Amino acid sequence: MNEAVGTGMLRALDAVAWDGLETGSPSESVEDVRRAIRRLATAGATATEEDAYPLYSLVARDGCEPLSAAAVALPFVIALAADPVVPVRVRCELVDVLAAMEAPALNGEDWSGAWALLADPEPAVRRAGMALAVGTERLLERWQVETDPAVRLPLLLALGQDAAAGRAGEQADEVRAVLADLLDTDDPVLWLAAVHASAGLDRDLPLRHMDRLIEVFSDLPLGPRFEEVWYFPNVDDPWTRELLVWSTAMLFEHDPEAELSFVVELIETARRSADTALCREALDVAWQLLTQRRSVETALLPLAGGLLTWPDVTVRQRAANILAVLGPPAAPYADRLAELLDDDEADAYLDGTVREIARWALTRIDDPRALPGLIEQLRAQAEEQGGGYVLSDPRRPEITEVLIPLRAHADVLLPAMLETIRQGGAHASATRIFLGVLEAWGGDALPAALPDLLPLLADTRTSVSVLKMLCAMGPVAASAEPALRTCRVLDDPSNHVLVAWTAARIGDDREGALSILGEAVMTAGGQGHGLLSALGEFGRDAAPHADRVRAVMETSVYWSRLEAALTLWEITGRIEPTLRVLEESILPIADGGEHFWLFGHALQALIRVGGSSPAIRAALLTVRRSEPRLSQEWGYSRILQDKELRGLIEEALGCANAAAPADTVRTGF
Repeated sequence: MNEAVGTGMLRALDAVAWDGLETGSPSESVEDVRRAIRRLATAGATATEEDAYPLYSLVARDGCEPLSAAAVALPFVIALAADPVVPVRVRCELVDVLAAMEAPALNGEDWSGAWALLADPEPAVRRAGMALAVGTERLLERWQVETDPAVRLPLLLALGQDAAAGRAGEQADEVRAVLADLLDTDDPVLWLAAVHASAGLDRDLPLRHMDRLIEVFSDLPLGPRFEEVWYFPNVDDPWTRELLVWSTAMLFEHDPEAELSFVVELIETARRSADTALCREALDVAWQLLTQRRSVETALLPLAGGLLTWPDVTVRQRAANILAVLGPPAAPYADRLAELLDDDEADAYLDGTVREIARWALTRIDDPRALPGLIEQLRAQAEEQGGGYVLSDPRRPEITEVLIPLRAHADVLLPAMLETIRQGGAHASATRIFLGVLEAWGGDALPAALPDLLPLLADTRTSVSVLKMLCAMGPVAASAEPALRTCRVLDDPSNHVLVAWTAARIGDDREGALSILGEAVMTAGGQGHGLLSALGEFGRDAAPHADRVRAVMETSVYWSRLEAALTLWEITGRIEPTLRVLEESILPIADGGEHFWLFGHALQALIRVGGSSPAIRAALLTVRRSEPRLSQEWGYSRILQDKELRGLIEEALGCANAAAPADTVRTGF
């Protein structure tokens, strides 16, 4: 700031009556506003962006009425933003402060100096000025005289935003004429901007121009020009061609088939021209579509299979991830996936290596080539320190999600898992994860693991998991009785019940086990570690506890209510009360409900019961036809949960007409 102007601003600043004015934070006094402005005015050419940052909290409060200090500070902030001595980046920051200050209550103030920034000699300041509510008329005036391409393009986008939002008023036809004229331009970048600017007025326009859109994005030499000129209003940095792939795909959201066609064509074009950056970005868009809609799978399967040999790791890794989540349909590409088991390269921005993802894909299609070295790989993954990922991005799966579906290969995998447990003990992350896998496997996998499980009873980090497995084994685990006496659990009533129940279970004391569980249900509802569900194993012998189970069902919610409802059927044989509860978790999904975790448990219970109701069947038929993923998860988990739930739906529909007679309830231990 030149010395005379600076002196005048400081004098005016000191003349303001600041006392009693409100700032944006109770912890900041109005004197801080004066200090911040004084610091900027005094620094002049040496001012930094950090000098401007305090003004955001002092004189701007997003979504609220403007602060009383804002009106007083306004002319000073405008003067600093317009001062050519202040560095350009600082001036742009101050324009952003002005945009944050704008509110109807300040409309009576003099904003003419701020609007004049649209004609500032600095292109960056002119771009920043578009974030202000300057009005369509001023934008059009600037459009007629603006010559800098990096300002003309965001001007065009700003005009399109005004027209789409209905802010253009009397200038609406003039804006439409500008956009229509540019849709005939030979400049591909400006043409693309015109498409974006026009899409809010005519959402089908991008559909009619899809071929040229593909052509523009596929023009590799054109790429650097985007970074020279493509600025969005109120966005500091330019956009790359790759970022624009995303925003352009969003123009097709109202037509899912066209959106998919656009992405697929980009991938195929990039493959033909060996355009790695375009292929990678289009695959990322394809991944997001895959997580949202199941119909996308058929189109992406051959594309991903063909990209497994791409020279650049970023493409190979994304292709392998797509095949992994698709599961069995990816079987035709098993040989190509197997060739990647030695590929340790990785995208720096994604979790996992190509080898890890390819191995997961092979497990998903039940290819035995995935098994050698799998446990060692997962053990190393479990013991990794730190690391991070974006939930919605392709990434390595959780260890349990790899191993639990491999129950049929327990004979191959179990020795290495047990060796890991022996070496790591209770303190190792891999041990605790593998215990969860063993518990899910159950059956004859557990007795073979018994000698390695018993030492873990002495540690509270692992004892509960082992106790539940001993219960599952029953009398087969009788040799665990001495170790059970040394068991250590956290001091919780349900833990102590679990220990006592386990002792009776492995001791083949059916009467004692039923007594323990019955007492737990009578005193506390049997909550914790599936104790209420365990009561159902006794079938009609547990019928004396039916009233208490019914009371739990009627007074609890979510999983506890479902668990009680299923137990009630198992011990009484009466299906109708249970079906009423199952309807509560199933019917809402057909109407757009999103409690998918509870929905899955309800489906499993329905399959166990073997019956249904007309309302349930109608709801399941509706859900079966739905296109969106049945999940609120992110990334690959969204796809896997959807596939699991749809499998359960088919199974439930298959047995819907076979209501279980009362005498088929479990009567065994």
